[in-house]
Order: sequence, then C-alpha cells, then structure tokens
Amino acid sequence: MPEFHFPWIEISILVPLIGAMWVHIHGQRENTTAHAIVCCAATLLLTIGELLDFLFMGTFEAHDHGRLLSWIFNPEFFVVDELSAFLIPLSALIYLVVVMSTLRTKTPRFSLRLALLSETLLLATFSCRSSWALVGLLIAATIPPYLELRQRNRCTRIYVLHMSVFATLLIAGYAWLSLTDSTPSSTLIPGALLTAAALLRAGIFPLHLWMTDLFEKATFGTAILFTTPLAGAYAVMRLVLPIAPSWALQSIAVLSLTTAIYAASMALVQRKARRMFCFLLLSQSSLVLVGLELVTPIGLAGALCLWLSVGLSMTGFGITLRCIESRISRVSLVDYHGMYRQMPMMAGFFLLTGLAAIGFPATVGFVGMELLIEGAVDVYPFVGTFVVLAAALCGITVLMAYFRIFTGHANRALIPMNARPTERFAVLMLTLLIVGGGLVPQPGVRSRYHAAKELTNQRVRLLGPAGEGDALHSDDKIDLHSEH
Repeated sequence: MPEFHFPWIEISILVPLIGAMWVHIHGQRENTTAHAIVCCAATLLLTIGELLDFLFMGTFEAHDHGRLLSWIFNPEFFVVDELSAFLIPLSALIYLVVVMSTLRTKTPRFSLRLALLSETLLLATFSCRSSWALVGLLIAATIPPYLELRQRNRCTRIYVLHMSVFATLLIAGYAWLSLTDSTPSSTLIPGALLTAAALLRAGIFPLHLWMTDLFEKATFGTAILFTTPLAGAYAVMRLVLPIAPSWALQSIAVLSLTTAIYAASMALVQRKARRMFCFLLLSQSSLVLVGLELVTPIGLAGALCLWLSVGLSMTGFGITLRCIESRISRVSLVDYHGMYRQMPMMAGFFLLTGLAAIGFPATVGFVGMELLIEGAVDVYPFVGTFVVLAAALCGITVLMAYFRIFTGHANRALIPMNARPTERFAVLMLTLLIVGGGLVPQPGVRSRYHAAKELTNQRVRLLGPAGEGDALHSDDKIDLHSEH
C-alpha cells in the first residue's frame, strides 16, 4: 500500500488531543479560546496537507509515513482512501469554525476541552479501517456529549438509552459477523444488527429522539459538532455497505427517504430555532443515506457530494443561529425579531447556507442534489419525486425562518450586535467554499464519482455473484465536461 510523504494522519490526530490536555491543565483563562483556535487551525492545515499529498499520489488509499505510533498500532491501522480523504479536512474545518464562533462569555458552558477531545476521536474514526477499532471509536465518540450533559446537570436518560442501544447493537453485530463466514445467509442477522446501530446513530425515524433531546439540552456548539460530520453515514459505508445485499440497501434507502420527508415536514412547523435546525439537518442527512444505499455510481457520487455540502452548509447555518442565540438567548420562530439592520452579514450568510443545504444553483449542494435525484430515479422512479419534495419543504422552512428572525420591526439593543472578527473570518471561509464549490464543481464531482465507482467495484468483489445486481449500473457514465 502506498504511504504518505509525512505522518499527516497521526500528527493531525495528536494535535487536538494535546490541545485538550493543554486546555485542561490551564483551565478557563482569557486566552484559552485563542489556544483552542490555534490548535484547531493547526489541525486543519495538517488535514489539508494530508489531502493534497493524497491527491498528488493518485492512489485509492494510503497509510502514514514513518508510523510514529507503530509501537501502539498496526502499521495499517490508520488508512485514508477516497471516501475519507475529503471528510477529514471537512471535520477539522467544522471544529475550527465552531470554536472560532464561540463568544468568550460562552466558554464556561461550552467545554473547549471536550470539543478538542471529540475532534481527536472523530479524526481517528474517519482515518480508521480496522473494524473493531472503528467500533470502539464510534462508541467512544458518544462520551463527550454525555459528559457535558452531566456537567450542565441535564437529564441524560434519553441520550444514554439510545447510545447504549447503539453500542450494544454495534458490538453484538460485529462480534457475530466476525464469527461467521461471508455467505449472504450467514451475514443476514449480524448485518441487520449493524444496520440498526448505524441508523440509530444517524437518527433515522423512529430512532431520532436522541437528536432532538441533544439539541434541547446540550450547548448548541456541542450538538453541531456531534451531528454535522455525519458519523452515522460513515458507519453505514464501512460496516453495512460491504456485506448487505442490494434489496436490503434499497429498503434502507426507502426508510431514509421517509425520514427525509418526515423531518422536513416537522421542521416546517417548529416554534424554536434549535428544533427547526435539528429536523432540517436530519432531513438533509437522510437524503445522503438515500444516495449511499442506491449502490449505483451516479447515486453514490451524488450522495458523497451531498455529504460534503451538507457538512459545510448546515454547519454554517448552525453557527449563524448560534451567534444570534449568544446575543438574544434562544430564538423563537413565533415572533418577528427584525435582526437584519443589526446583523446584515449574518442575515446574508443565514440565507446562503440555508439555500446551499437544499441544493440552490451556484452553491456547493446543487450538483450533488442533481446527481442524487438522477441516481435515485434510475432505481425507483418515484424516489426522485420525494427527494424533490423533501428539498422543497426544507427550502420553505429556510425562508420562513429567515423572515421570522431578520425581518419585522427592529428592536434596538443596548449591546453591540455586530459580528466579531473571528466570527467574520469563519463566515468568510465557509462562504468561499460554498460559493466556490458551486461555481467550480468539476474537480470535486470527478473525485467523488471516481470514489463511488471504486467503492461499488469493491462491493461487487466482496459479494461475488451475489453483488452482480449492484453492478447493473456500474458502467453508467457521467460527463464531467458537461454543465455539471
């Protein structure tokens, strides 16, 4: 297996871990947030270097150079492939912008130490190919939100119940799978257990109650960090996709599509901004799962593109709401707040990120949504109609929330409402990526389509004759020089 020219993976995982230890030792000081920002920025630069090194190599997968931690881990413990190469810098970017948008007055409530620790676990999860280790990392990532809920003296019953079931299903399913052979009949029950665990982590209806509970009781920043990277979708790709038959995956796609429409409808009638954001994110993440389970190159490429766009746009949408909350407390969607005159930059960014999440033209989500619909129609014609319906409902929700928050009679505040420099920088970074990815989508689409073809071919090789049905559309072509 090819190796990087520098140990990017291990160092990028160690940097936020060292930062968490540094913040824990120094406690809550005035410069603690600055130290956390520097740590997250360094991690982002390392992950970008890892991505560039990977692209220049022109290979499907690669492992670290030198293996600093070879005395602890197997040499091929951390491996990056075309699926995770873009997810790792995306995750680092999400943590950076969330930490940068945290006001100093909110640091006693939003634990920077737990945020950096969860970043370490997430980067290790997206870099891990060893399945038992992946199971352990997925379970360990659920601990930081629990610790925050305990620190805030909030009821943890719903969250603990769901995450305990998730851990039990994950361990039981993979243990059963490792004790059986790879025939379709023997992997049916362990595959069902792993699927249930992944769908629970992704919040698929009716296993979504923990998400609304987390957004209600945890800090907004922690809820964003735990949900927007879509770790549940990654569990589906690594643990479920290689072993599940095509009919099972298409059934999961129908269930995910039902969740997308249900969540979009629920977002439309919410009276609180946090719950609206939660259901909007749940709807968009379910659409990603719809594409992942279609197992056709075009549908899978659309899902991988949409995965990146949902991470960028929903994170930007969330930090906009978070910045408003930090100034006027929790936002109600019953009244008109008239915030545009006081926060014009946030108003524009709110609208941009909300429309990007539903695939508005000239944004990063447009091509991904179009490819997803095209791939879905190839499998089930009615699926494309429901994907458009879910996107339309989400679009109405975004516009309704924009009018409720930023229009109406302006209420003058006694404190400054303008964005701070770090908030402006975070907004600028996400804006450039959202608009740039929409205006120049070809490099990203080409990379995601190639990854989709390789993942589809790997699945066919693993399943043998049982996976030939999934290769039905494996020769589908996409014109990368067309209007996409």
